Amino acid sequence: MLGNPSAVLSLVWTDYRLALLFAVFIPLTLLIWSWVSKAEAISLVMIIYWRVASLLAITVYLMIGGYSFSFITALAAKILIPLSLWFWADLNEEIREQPKRSLNLAFNAWRWAMTVYCVIGTVVQIVFLRCAFSNSLFQGEACQVWLQPSVAFASVFHANFESGFLGIMGIVSLVLYAAYLGYFLLVKLGRQGRSALNQ
Repeated sequence: MLGNPSAVLSLVWTDYRLALLFAVFIPLTLLIWSWVSKAEAISLVMIIYWRVASLLAITVYLMIGGYSFSFITALAAKILIPLSLWFWADLNEEIREQPKRSLNLAFNAWRWAMTVYCVIGTVVQIVFLRCAFSNSLFQGEACQVWLQPSVAFASVFHANFESGFLGIMGIVSLVLYAAYLGYFLLVKLGRQGRSALNQ
């Protein structure tokens, strides 16, 4: 696949379209729906999801800047997102005990679909992970194709900014993200375990 840029191009744009659907539009709808319905457990899962999934947005800005390690952050996002959706024992139990209304059915359908998408995405990212470690390969057409949607995004929404500046914004955001993740793993996780309600 790495040797066939046209196949990679089709794969990349399909992945970005699916990401917009599963990682942006549907979860945004579910978040608003859960607020309106006053479904606290689902609202909390969705808030946690958005915190974790912000790594996808950071990856976009890193790719705009042309940083090869953005392939690593893309892989990390695909691993962390499903973990964030299923990790919380108390929220899972509360959601299971709620009546089978439309919101619950939609949320669970999306959660499973997002998990499958991320598992497939993880396999794909592993195939292209070498792009993060080989400068010659990163400069090759197959790896460069992965940058195209991010560059297109920048040309539409950040036309007045240099790609280097946007890349630095991505690095700063990644540092803050890593600091918060480190704090959670080293401090909060030991205190609260798998309970999201006892924060």
